[in-house]
Amino acid sequence: MQRQLRSALLVIAFAPPVGGAAHPLRAQISADTGRVIEQGRFRLHKFAQEIGAETYTIRDLDSALVVQDSFRFTDRGTPVPLATTLRLRPDLTPTYFAAKGNTARGSTIDAEITVAGGEAAVREGVETRRVAAPGRFFTVAGYAPVAAQMMLVRYLARHPGGSVDVLPHGSVTVERRGVDTVEADGGREVLTRYSVSGLIWGRETVWTDAAGRLVAVVGVDAEFDHFEALRDGYEPALPALIASAASDGMRVLAELAARAAPAAAGTLAITGATLVDGTGAAPVRDAVVVVRAGRIVAAGPRARVAVPAGARVIDGRGKWIIPGLWDMHAHFEQVEWGPIYLAAGVTTVRDVGNVREFITSVRDAVRDGRGVGPRMLLAGVVDGDGPFALGVQRVSTPEQARAWVRRYHDAGFQQMKVYSSVKLDVLRALTQEAHRLGMTVTGHVPEGIDAYQGVEAGMDQINHATYVLAIMRPTPPGPRNPADTLPLDPSTPEARRAIDFLKRHGTVIDPTLSVYEMFMHPARVPFREYEPGVGKIAPELRVPLNNTGVPPEREAAARVRFQRLVDAVRALHRAGVPIVAGTDQTVPGHSLHRELELYVRAGFTPMEALQSATLVPARVMGMERQVGTVEAGKAADLLLLDADPLADISNTRRIHTVIAGGRVYDPATLWRSAGFEP
Repeated sequence: MQRQLRSALLVIAFAPPVGGAAHPLRAQISADTGRVIEQGRFRLHKFAQEIGAETYTIRDLDSALVVQDSFRFTDRGTPVPLATTLRLRPDLTPTYFAAKGNTARGSTIDAEITVAGGEAAVREGVETRRVAAPGRFFTVAGYAPVAAQMMLVRYLARHPGGSVDVLPHGSVTVERRGVDTVEADGGREVLTRYSVSGLIWGRETVWTDAAGRLVAVVGVDAEFDHFEALRDGYEPALPALIASAASDGMRVLAELAARAAPAAAGTLAITGATLVDGTGAAPVRDAVVVVRAGRIVAAGPRARVAVPAGARVIDGRGKWIIPGLWDMHAHFEQVEWGPIYLAAGVTTVRDVGNVREFITSVRDAVRDGRGVGPRMLLAGVVDGDGPFALGVQRVSTPEQARAWVRRYHDAGFQQMKVYSSVKLDVLRALTQEAHRLGMTVTGHVPEGIDAYQGVEAGMDQINHATYVLAIMRPTPPGPRNPADTLPLDPSTPEARRAIDFLKRHGTVIDPTLSVYEMFMHPARVPFREYEPGVGKIAPELRVPLNNTGVPPEREAAARVRFQRLVDAVRALHRAGVPIVAGTDQTVPGHSLHRELELYVRAGFTPMEALQSATLVPARVMGMERQVGTVEAGKAADLLLLDADPLADISNTRRIHTVIAGGRVYDPATLWRSAGFEP
């Protein structure tokens, strides 16, 4: 790999100047001048939709290189600006790095690193520290900007030797994975494909041309959403590059499967544990659960369930058995989510918005035993046109809506996912076609309509509690008492009408309280104080997830708004409106447990909270006869816990063993395989 990098990347090509206004943050970081030796521009995409651009300039200044960068995109109406300066010695060793701005809608960065005399002064926000500069190192902070990745790859060409330490955190590995021939404005070109690990959680795929210029990046952004960047002139290559990255990801998934090596042969018996089967029945002490060929063949007290001769026995004394958990608001956007979900006890996910070619490949790999991950149910995302639109599956007419429903149905999707810009007449056509084909419809309530209109148009389910809260408040709120700053009163006529309407229609809600807590908690308090799992996640995730929340002047209002969401979930649950647990990602693996804890805060019993992530979603998806409880005849998806979840719902975090489809997994091994701590 070292020789391949050296031969491919030693040349720094000088691209023609590219226009573009400087970002206002740029002046705050550096006002350096010098001879311009390279400029370039990358087009930035999310879910293959162009959303912004990055421009960079490399100057020769007093025997050093200065790379200045302006990175900016607009994500669903929210600007995400970032400006960076990187100073390098002639051998590309960094001496200074500064980044200020946003890496996602809810994640900010303000970092500065100065290297001198073998020591690095590191500032992240208000925190500072001094560390010894490693012998081989680079300065970069996450997936953005792309130009910093480009210089990192060039650095590795000059300083080969495997992985390289990076400041402010971690280490990065670049691995050559192959070549791809793509269409570009200048004709067909052969690009070299590399996998980059350590900049973000998991892997990014990057390509360089014959001159060593970075041409494209396919990965995820700071929200874990699919993110792509292409140098000007390579736009025609985007579909092929996304497909290549997905294919390479499947090979990585197969490698993870081989390393996990789950035991699945023969008969398995778990003995001596307390069985909480998820039906609502009383716990069964000293239980036996027998598994064969991926299914539960018996479950009950030892006095009634015999252990088959020759069975592999797991001693469950002092432990609790519960059904495998569901995450009903997943976005499985990189292969590392597979082992993380299983490590967290999630054996089924509903993916509610993804790149179609990528997610079907992952689903099929896991289903066929070629990868590690939970059972996957898919909702095909579509959106209309507008400033908040997402992705490239656009439905602006009823005919387009029906066509996309058929495409997703034929690809094995169970649901349709409506996003924020779909028009009402298009929504009606979409739901009619979906119902005709036996699919259900979930999603956001589109802009310009409310939840009443969405449900009346055929939506079966609603993602996010905010859409429900919007129809529970007084309309219009009075000028003296704006509704989002007052406690929720579920006894008002508006609230009663909304709750009765949703219950009458059987509308299913996945509230995603955990993601709202991340965005609404005080920024001065590290998020790990709310979600202790932040302390165990991959290092490259800790800083951006801890650096979330609202500033001091907005804390009081945010506290009230979040409590209103909790109170709305409380009122819906008391009325019998179906609630299913989902995270919208948030803290990978850990946030499903936080979601259940928040449901208990909202008045659920621990059993009811547990059922929101087991039996209730199985019913909602029409699968209660196959999965969702620990009963004979159902899929062998179950967890062995070290503590009683009915005494404290937080004990669902204390997972000893995961069994998915009859395969036995060690959670610690799965956590480590994706760079997390057990």
